[in-house]
Amino acid sequence: MMKFLRSPKLLRAAMFYVIASISFALFAALSVGAQTTKQAAIGDYERQSGREMLRAVKADIEKYYYDASYHGIDIEARFKEAEEKIKKATSNGQIYGIIAQILLDFDDSHLAFLPPRRAAKVEYGWQMQIIGERCYVIAVKPGSDAEAKGLKPGDKVISVDGYEPTRDILWKMQYSYYSLRPRPGMRVIAQSPGGEPRQLDVLAKITDGKKVIDFLQGNQSDANDYFRELDNEARLDRHRFSEFGDELIVWKMPGFNLYDEKDVDEIMSKVKKHKALILDLRGNGGGYVVMLKRLLGYFFDKDIKIADVKYRKKVEEEIAKTRGTGGFKGKIIVLVDSRSGSAAEMFARVIQLEKRGIVLGDRSAGAVMQSVVYGHTVGMESIVPYGVNITNADVIMTDGKSLEKTGVTPDEVMLPTATEMATNRDPVLARAAELLGFKLDAEKAGALFPIEWTK
Repeated sequence: MMKFLRSPKLLRAAMFYVIASISFALFAALSVGAQTTKQAAIGDYERQSGREMLRAVKADIEKYYYDASYHGIDIEARFKEAEEKIKKATSNGQIYGIIAQILLDFDDSHLAFLPPRRAAKVEYGWQMQIIGERCYVIAVKPGSDAEAKGLKPGDKVISVDGYEPTRDILWKMQYSYYSLRPRPGMRVIAQSPGGEPRQLDVLAKITDGKKVIDFLQGNQSDANDYFRELDNEARLDRHRFSEFGDELIVWKMPGFNLYDEKDVDEIMSKVKKHKALILDLRGNGGGYVVMLKRLLGYFFDKDIKIADVKYRKKVEEEIAKTRGTGGFKGKIIVLVDSRSGSAAEMFARVIQLEKRGIVLGDRSAGAVMQSVVYGHTVGMESIVPYGVNITNADVIMTDGKSLEKTGVTPDEVMLPTATEMATNRDPVLARAAELLGFKLDAEKAGALFPIEWTK
């Protein structure tokens, strides 16, 4: 089960999880979302499939959602209204948007519809992020249309297709653009440091894929293509390290994505050879509870209560078991930013509350609930997999407070400037090294873990 899930990247990972679990259970021909960005016309079959998805999502919410009052939402009325809208929908994208909107109305960071994957892959060629309270371009892919149009790291993003990206809505925008309704491009109003605002029509790179993936025995080609895509995703989500003798190790953790405790143990055997650790959780959207608990156990000589987990009908304590003499005794600094969510936020907050180390960077996402992914299919001969990420519990830290909507405020707030982003300097990592008595300039720090892109 996937818990503490939040970021759009992890939502996409959840969709891989849904497809993989379904495909190998059924050995069937899987139909990915037949819609491309052109939004082809649909018929009664697609609308009926949409209504089946809607009913399954409603059933999951009624059975598993942690709040029996559903945040005061009349789900009978909302789902009935949505069903009427689906009858009039003219594209699969509209259907997915109608289903997703009901869940977005809960204003719950972990409740999300996981639509069928698209046949066409869309890559926008640039990334944006909230830094402090403003949105900036943090990376542009070489050779992309974004680069050709002049979009650059450090540019302030004033609007995207007429919407201002703020802390409250950026993740919803990314969810829409990457998962719900990918677009062939977007109109961006951006401003470089010291420059004037400019309008850019940035086109996406669209790669057509198969609408049906055949997992039946004997069709090795489709299986190979599928696993190649999984490997590509895994490459971007690998854990990276930079070591400076036995004095310092910097661990760039993309997510709490290690389910096997032995994998955590293997990494920590490397970490323990050093006197200090900088754990870089910037951009880390969360992941598995089991990894969170295992990792925290390495930093304390006693069992540590992480939080109270409040389900619909019960409350359970989440405890990290100490690794005892096998733990890490050195100093630790944790880096967070506006994309650090869920398990990443909980790790940082425990380190703060227990006064085990220093948290440095930007205020985190404020997306801390517990959730589980439930996979479904529609269709018979061609099976369309989809899913829903259901919030099944609230999480209350040991200070009696929830991090949902508030996030973790670092012990030392430090933000890169637009100029530093433009020149690929990382003053936050450099400052962390300085606090540990290690000299690492911002330029060198910025080169340690370069942005990577899908092939």
